[in-house]
Amino acid sequence: MKRSRVFFPVVLVFVCLTGCVKNQDFDPISNTCEANLAANATFADVKALYQGELLQIQEDWVIEGYVVSSDRAGNFFSVLHFQDSPTNATEGFQMEIDLFESHLLFEPGSKILIKIKGLYLGQSRDVFRLGGTFAAFGTTNVGRLPALKIHEHVFRSCDDIVSVQPRETELTELDDGLTNFLVKIDNVEFVEDELGLPFAEPDEETERTLRDCHGNELVLLNSGFADFQAERLPEGNGWITGVLIRENDDFQLVIRNLEDIGFSNERCEEIVTEFTSTEIFFSELADPENNTGARFVELYNAADEPLDLNGWTLRRYTNANTDTGSTIDFSGFTIAAQSTFVISPNASEFENVYGFSPDMGVSTNSPADSNGDDNLELVDPFGTVIDVFGIIGEDGSGTNHEFEDGRALRNIDVAQGNPIYTFAEWTIYNDTGAAGTIDQPQNAPDDFSPGER
Repeated sequence: MKRSRVFFPVVLVFVCLTGCVKNQDFDPISNTCEANLAANATFADVKALYQGELLQIQEDWVIEGYVVSSDRAGNFFSVLHFQDSPTNATEGFQMEIDLFESHLLFEPGSKILIKIKGLYLGQSRDVFRLGGTFAAFGTTNVGRLPALKIHEHVFRSCDDIVSVQPRETELTELDDGLTNFLVKIDNVEFVEDELGLPFAEPDEETERTLRDCHGNELVLLNSGFADFQAERLPEGNGWITGVLIRENDDFQLVIRNLEDIGFSNERCEEIVTEFTSTEIFFSELADPENNTGARFVELYNAADEPLDLNGWTLRRYTNANTDTGSTIDFSGFTIAAQSTFVISPNASEFENVYGFSPDMGVSTNSPADSNGDDNLELVDPFGTVIDVFGIIGEDGSGTNHEFEDGRALRNIDVAQGNPIYTFAEWTIYNDTGAAGTIDQPQNAPDDFSPGER
C-alpha cells in the first residue's frame, strides 16, 4: 500500500502572517480569535451537498469543530483534522491548508469555525475533503487552501482550548464513521518483524504494523520528516492514540508525537497460525472424459475440529518429472471438521456442471487440473508431506495411479493421509484398466461426488 498523502511535505512553504523580517527576532503568529461567529450547519449538512462530483460550495454556512491533529512534530503536513465535539463526537472532517507550523494557530483542542462558502468539497478514496483546488492530468481535485485565503475561511474561537477525549475502540471495531476522529486503541503492539526499526525511513512515508493479541492488524503511518523519525519502535504492548484516516477500505493511524504511545505492558503470547494434521488427505480426484472443465481435487478433514490451512500447499509433478510443476497455496482457507474442501481449475464451469461453487477456484494448469497421469503431494506448513497420490518420478500412464478420463476415489475406510502411495487405499477408474484399475471412463456430473464423503 504505497500511496501519496497530502500531509507529507514535498515543498515546505513558510508563510509570514505578521510580516517577514531578516532576522530570527520576529513576533509570533497572531493570537487573534473570533468571538462573533457561530455555526449554522453541521458536518453532515456539508457532506450531503456532495453528489458525486467536485463542487464549489455556495451556501453561506459556518461549521465548527475541534482540532485533533498537529504538525508540531512534523508527522502531519498541510492538513487539519477536526471533529464536531471534544467528547462523544459524531462526525469528523479534514481540510487541506497551505500553512506550515499550523499548530501555532490551531493547536489540538482548539475550537475552529470555518466559513465554507467558496471552498471546494470533494471525495477522494471515499474520504470527504474541504479546501482549494489543484489540477492534475486534466482532472481537478480538492487541494490545499492557499495561505492568503486561510484567514478568510478558518477562524479560531475565543473559547478555551479543551482536552479532546479520544474515542476508545478496538481494531475489530474500526469503521467509516470514525474517519478523522481521535481514537485510542488498547492492547496493541508492533509486529515482531519490525521491532528494532525506526518509526520511518529518512524522508520517506513509512508504514509500520500494529497488531492486537488476536492477530488483527492496523497500519501506523509515519512521515520521514517527523521529529521522531529515527526513534526505534517500542517493544512492549499497550495503548496508542492517533487520528484515524482511511483510503478506500483501508484504515491507517497517524500519531501526533511519541506521547501518543504508551507501551509498558508485556507483549502478547505468540500467535500460532500454522498447524499440521495427519487427518487431512485426498479424497477424490477428477478428470471427466466428457468435460475437462469439470476437473477437481477434493480434500477431506477427518478430524473433529476445523483446520486452518495457512501454509499448506498442494504440489503437482507432471508426468515423470521430479521437480514441482505447479503449486497451490491454501493460506487464508479453513477446512471444516469432517468436511470436504473442493478445488477447481475452472470455478464457473464447475458450478455449471455440479450445481454449486467449489471451495477454492484456481487456474488451469494448476495441481487441480491434472489430466490423470500426474502425481500430487499435500504438504503441511512445516514442509512435511502429509498425503500423496502417485509415485513421484513415474508417469502415471498405464500404472495403478492413472485416472485419465476417470476418477480416483479414496476408500471410505481411510481416515488419515499417507506419505507413501498405497494403491489399496484407492478405487481408480480410467480408460485403460491397467495394473488393477477399472477400465470405465467417467462422465460429469453423474459419475462424480464432489463435496461428499
